[in-house]
Amino acid sequence: MAEEGTAAAQEAAAQQQFVTQRIYTKDISFESPMTPNVFRQEWKPAVNVDLNTKSSRVDEEGNHEVVLTLTITAKLEEQTAFLVEVQQAGIFFVAGIEGDALRQLLSTVAPTILFPYAREAVDNLAVKGGFPALMIAPVNFDALFRQAVAQQAAEAGEGGESAEAAPEGATH
Repeated sequence: MAEEGTAAAQEAAAQQQFVTQRIYTKDISFESPMTPNVFRQEWKPAVNVDLNTKSSRVDEEGNHEVVLTLTITAKLEEQTAFLVEVQQAGIFFVAGIEGDALRQLLSTVAPTILFPYAREAVDNLAVKGGFPALMIAPVNFDALFRQAVAQQAAEAGEGGESAEAAPEGATH
């Protein structure tokens, strides 16, 4: 009897698939409104990092697009030295995973795959713009997802509704 349950669980797990189909840059932007004067100033910027993810179903075969947007703003004395925005995207095939598990997968695993590409693109743009390399720390997307779920549950608790998953489409 226990063997039947184990076999069924193994069969279900074997049918679950998550495959990266393609990784690509969807949009990229670099602005440096203070050049060339910015290069004469001491480089001690205030750097702001903004991170957002969005997912959408591409087709009925199980392909999903996940877009990770990474926006970096470096300011010197309240003036923008540079602004970099990268939308790093990927197409991911998912089968046998639905509901909350699918939302978690698209909100954590996919952005974790995309982040190194986005980080490299941001760093390259900053360096090509004449600025020092950026050392953007790794991001724990699992922790961000749990935080978003907890925040949504707290907000739903105030409104009398229940919530168990991060919002569809946007996670951070």
